[in-house]
Amino acid sequence: MPNAPLSSSIQNVYDQQYVNSDAQWREIGARQKADDIIKLCQKFNFKKVLDVGAGDGAVLKELDSRGFTENLHAVEISGSGIEKINERQLKSLREVKLFDGYTIPYEDKAFPLATCSHVIEHVEHPRLLLREIARVSEYQFFEVPIDFSLFVDRKIDHFLSYGHINIYTPALFKFLLKSEGFEVIDELFLFFSDEVVSYLMKDWKQRLVYKTKAFLLENSPLRQVKPNAYAVLCKHTGAGVKIF
Repeated sequence: MPNAPLSSSIQNVYDQQYVNSDAQWREIGARQKADDIIKLCQKFNFKKVLDVGAGDGAVLKELDSRGFTENLHAVEISGSGIEKINERQLKSLREVKLFDGYTIPYEDKAFPLATCSHVIEHVEHPRLLLREIARVSEYQFFEVPIDFSLFVDRKIDHFLSYGHINIYTPALFKFLLKSEGFEVIDELFLFFSDEVVSYLMKDWKQRLVYKTKAFLLENSPLRQVKPNAYAVLCKHTGAGVKIF
């Protein structure tokens, strides 16, 4: 079955996504995302890594500065994102390619590791992209925001304003992965770093309320239900979807 084309409306939105958007927020978020990648993957010492949906390269910059791997590669759907990545002149970045959002222009198992951080929630056909990532890599790192809440349908305008068209809980995302043949090796249930909290919440009372809630969640079984994000390291078993 051929890969589905990216909707022209979505392509147009993302093509200019990084021209005048909030670079400071992406840099702050990238530091925590890079922390999560390194925490789950550092023991494997991956020599070659592909970042799928690299955006403006903020996460690539963090991985490069920390010496995560000798060879970084990236694919991105946004022309403005690729321009920003190239402007960074990262020492370990070997190549960045424009792709259509689904067909990754590399051979089977070309990379020991593929990372895909805060991308799947934006994708129209997530299973198709997951299959392509599995095809080109031995191991896979995924991270998604946990946007689910009661009456989440009442917040549709809020989430669509961020381009979040898929909503997950950790369990729902693991269900998606496992149904596509991914084996979960390790996982993280994540809460905002102090830097992120300070950026998002200017009022000290708001920060206090968040930190109290986060502390209670982190120290209870609910940490696996409603963290701020969920990160997972996987290895594909080679099996596809099995129904009946």
